[in-house]
Amino acid sequence: MRTLLLGLGLASALGAGVIGWHGVIKPLPDGLSVLTPPRFATNVRFLADFTYVDSKGIRNVDQKIFDEIFEIIRGARRQITLDVFLFNEYQGTRREETRSLCAELTEALLEQKRAYPEIEIVLITDPINTVYGGLPSPHLEKLERNGIFVVMTNLNPLRDSNALYSSLWRWFIQPLGDGGAGLFPNPFGGEPVSLRSDLRLLNFKANHRKTIVADSSSGWTALVTSANPHDGSSAHGNVAVRFNGLAVPDLLATERAVAKFSGSKVPSLIDDAFPQIGSATVRILTEGKIGYVLDRTLASTQPGDEIGVAVFYLSDRAVITGLIAAHNRGVAVRVLLDPNKDAFGIEKNGIPNRPVAAELQRAGIPVRWCDTHGEQCHSKLLLMKHGNESILILGSANFTRRNLRDFNLETDVWVGADVTSSVMIEAWSYFERIWSNESGRRYSATYEIYADESWLKSWVYRASEISGIGTY
Repeated sequence: MRTLLLGLGLASALGAGVIGWHGVIKPLPDGLSVLTPPRFATNVRFLADFTYVDSKGIRNVDQKIFDEIFEIIRGARRQITLDVFLFNEYQGTRREETRSLCAELTEALLEQKRAYPEIEIVLITDPINTVYGGLPSPHLEKLERNGIFVVMTNLNPLRDSNALYSSLWRWFIQPLGDGGAGLFPNPFGGEPVSLRSDLRLLNFKANHRKTIVADSSSGWTALVTSANPHDGSSAHGNVAVRFNGLAVPDLLATERAVAKFSGSKVPSLIDDAFPQIGSATVRILTEGKIGYVLDRTLASTQPGDEIGVAVFYLSDRAVITGLIAAHNRGVAVRVLLDPNKDAFGIEKNGIPNRPVAAELQRAGIPVRWCDTHGEQCHSKLLLMKHGNESILILGSANFTRRNLRDFNLETDVWVGADVTSSVMIEAWSYFERIWSNESGRRYSATYEIYADESWLKSWVYRASEISGIGTY
């Protein structure tokens, strides 16, 4: 009997190991990890949401991104395709009263469908908004009842970033099915969920994209952002780029791929002609190609170039070593980070940004912190200046292994243009405003405010990054 049990145990361990290894290296679904050709673009605009403290110590929120998204929705007559990660009202232990973005987006889509009944509207989103099958989403159900197609992303074909856990989950838990209502705590607040919902969350994989494509009076238009239509995130700092041109159908093709492997409504193709003009060039980057382009951009820098980074999470080792190598070559590198202290009312421990900031500081790279007060500095942006040319990379992807190396679904946009172009002036002005606390407003704080030289945290962050057991 003991021999039989030992054999069964070894067979189970071997099976879980094989499943775990396959989950890390398995082929991605068609249409993922995309780097599109450079396309001429028109009407290229940089947008940002700011949160700052004024001279009286009062927090202020100045938002542009979702106002722009609602304008895009109102201007559409034929087709709207959105892909959003967090689309819910969950608040956690601390309520954010800035905006009810989830309800605003729901009503904007419904109004457009009522005004133009023949319009095709497809919303692609992540299972996190139903707590992985644990609770219904009233907003998603309302959209579906009114003729809007909701695509719930099938995360199972994606690779496993948290392989140690996911191998066990696939082997022992997944066969039990999705969870429904239950008795276990909802990690996002609200009604209890089943144990299976909580266990599915621990796979730490997501459709993390934030995009919109629509027709407009000036031609097809698109927007790529770091912002979520999520009430608890409504005071976060974020960035976005809106553009017209041939990169728009390129972006739509990446969303059609997600809908296809999720077995749901695939947005219609764009069959319009696009003029080959523009003062900027745009490329669409998804999944691992974002990391590839970041790596190559950093490696291409030369003495006298300038780099500005503003990001919520920085932990990817290739990006960190690339920044340090660029600095050592004589590139002027500045890094602006969220202090990783707030998460919807929960106090965080500063990992990964604080140990990473300590490493950058030791290498001689200036680091500043966003001066947050409950909200997060949620931007994901890299700017590079080389002579009269500048490159802007931004979107949904944090600079982490999970976001940059073919695990999560992510979308970024690459923009190349002259430094005197409006999009680059706006993007660099955004960075300088936060870095320098312009106009007497406090956007950022010195490195010393949240400095943390703990070697223990450094090793915890590195182990979490390599293994995938961290949430970033």
